Amino acid sequence: MMAMMFATIAFSVDAMLPVLPDIATDLKLSDPQQAPLILTLFLVGLGVGTFFAGPLSDRFGRKNLVYGGLAIYVLGAVIAWATETIEWMLFGRLVQGLGAAGPRIVSLAIIRDLFSGRDMARIMSLAMMIFLIFPAIAPAIGALIADAFHWRLIFAAFVMFALILIIWFGLRLKETLPEDKRRPLRLRSIGAAVAEMLGHRIVRLSIFAQTMMLATLFGVLTMVEPIFSETFQRPESFPYWFGAIALASGFSSLANAALVGRFGMRKLVTLALVAQLIISSSALILLWEPSSIAFPVYIFWQFGVLFQAGMTVANLNAIAMQPMGHIAGIAASVIGAISTVMGAVIASPLAMLFDGTPRPLIAAVLMMTLISTILMHRMRQLELA
Repeated sequence: MMAMMFATIAFSVDAMLPVLPDIATDLKLSDPQQAPLILTLFLVGLGVGTFFAGPLSDRFGRKNLVYGGLAIYVLGAVIAWATETIEWMLFGRLVQGLGAAGPRIVSLAIIRDLFSGRDMARIMSLAMMIFLIFPAIAPAIGALIADAFHWRLIFAAFVMFALILIIWFGLRLKETLPEDKRRPLRLRSIGAAVAEMLGHRIVRLSIFAQTMMLATLFGVLTMVEPIFSETFQRPESFPYWFGAIALASGFSSLANAALVGRFGMRKLVTLALVAQLIISSSALILLWEPSSIAFPVYIFWQFGVLFQAGMTVANLNAIAMQPMGHIAGIAASVIGAISTVMGAVIASPLAMLFDGTPRPLIAAVLMMTLISTILMHRMRQLELA
């Protein structure tokens, strides 16, 4: 159930990837590069909504926030479904992202209500596995709907997905935050909780490292369709290649869930980052000049990025959440809001750097991975001090 809440985000982003050129044509966009804003605005809405979802769930309970968030998500999908202009499309996607923040953050708070430490990381990894595996089928679902009907019907699929989740959640899960443990919605207490989080050095470093990892993931998702279509001339097979990569890399979260209890969260994150430094450096060298191996090199590199996400994001989230069990809802909100909004902001200019090759994207990923590695080294120094 928690995995399905996570998958709401993956579905909302990845099902749109194969139809961005169709949307640009139907909405008569003067610049086709505006189309990826449909992804970016959803992520921005997700990040902004994330900040409010946690405190509201601490005040009104987890289940109420899931219901409210999914209702807003459905409203945004209907707006985007009915629009004829890019402005209203972007507004609908922003609203949809705001609503998606409810199930996304509340799922983290529910996990923290019920688990802690490495057990929490294990559960988050299993949920993250679905988040990474779902892109294996989401682009194909989007393409099939567009081919059989029209790209607008993808938004109807979003509505159906949300309704199924509402029914399942309502029937199967009890409230995990009883009324006597709910926190009043006071700005002063929220401010104090935020200050406590950002004043904790390990939490702060973990949030910044997670921001870099999400920026990497968002950058790859934003640029994957243009690279397949323009660089490698494979627009028709894109959903299937991307799906196969996502399916294979999704098992990184399953591996993480099995290994985290033995090796710990920080060590696994560090190992994944070092591996990515090697992979991205090698790919940048091999792709510096056009060659016959360019496509397989890019495929392997993209697999490495998605595999890295499964080995890092859940662990970094668990590291940041671990000292914040007494304010789990607010903590999940602040962590999610900062990392998601800043990750989307960092990733959004990457589309403008596209030069017809994957080199700028790989270089950006290499730089963000290096920053994350430095942050993890600093975290280790603090833990040993």
